[in-house]
Amino acid sequence: MQPTDQERTRAAGYFKELQDRICVGLAEADGKNTFREDVWQRAGGGWGRSRILADGGVFEKAGVNFSEVHGQMAPEFARQIPGEGLDFTATGISLVLHPRNPLVPTVHANFRFLTKGEKEWFGGGSDLTPYYPFREDVIHFHKTWHKVCARHAAPVDYERFKKACDSYFFLPHRNEPRGVGGIFFDNLEGDFQTLFAFVQDAGNSFLDAYLPIARRRKDLPYTDKHKTFQENRRGRYVEFNLIHDRGTAFGLKTGGRTESILMSLPPVVRWQYDYQPEPGSAEAVLDEFLKPRDWANEMP
Repeated sequence: MQPTDQERTRAAGYFKELQDRICVGLAEADGKNTFREDVWQRAGGGWGRSRILADGGVFEKAGVNFSEVHGQMAPEFARQIPGEGLDFTATGISLVLHPRNPLVPTVHANFRFLTKGEKEWFGGGSDLTPYYPFREDVIHFHKTWHKVCARHAAPVDYERFKKACDSYFFLPHRNEPRGVGGIFFDNLEGDFQTLFAFVQDAGNSFLDAYLPIARRRKDLPYTDKHKTFQENRRGRYVEFNLIHDRGTAFGLKTGGRTESILMSLPPVVRWQYDYQPEPGSAEAVLDEFLKPRDWANEMP
């Protein structure tokens, strides 16, 4: 079925409005700073709106991007993407929140709608990356996404999306997961209205999935040791985003705005040679949490 302008317009309108609501919620939770906004034009077609909150009370760096772009892909890259030809459209929202307190987890989410040739599909998801994990936080995060998925019929499937998330956010060169997962879906095809309803439900649930966790942990005391561990683990985040992340590659290979694409990177990172947490330490606990588990069916 040929994608319609009306579908693209509806998706873009929702993602833009979602960016507004999420930024309001995050700024209220931060309590110190507000978002800087950059509106930009893409030379090949389209535009975007990048918002960054830096040096805040809760967030050391928070980025929430909206974009609505179109144009032609390079032939080599186009062969890797579903659909015929070179022409494409893409609209969506992408966010990464790097908290100041190491006891608050980093979180990522994105929701997008793409077309190429006669193909159209949704993609997205959200995943949590704790440094000092709390069981009740991880369980809350997964239960939120489980409830969202349960409200929708196939092809929406929490178990499948969770497994895809665990598989995708994995660093093969480290042989370890990036975090404790969440949901991830790509190339989600079918009836537009049915799938759009799910994506809207997921987008509308992001603040409910994350802000209760941030509020519970943001004022907990922490030490320099906590901060050092957080900054070393942030290195894994950078490695994944620059080496493995398909969204980063898509943005860079389709002429996206570099500053907006790389807003996902944390402001301060450490790479200490052969850094290893002490056995039995609070830092070593993270290894057990990174092993995939059926978090949504556990009790806090």
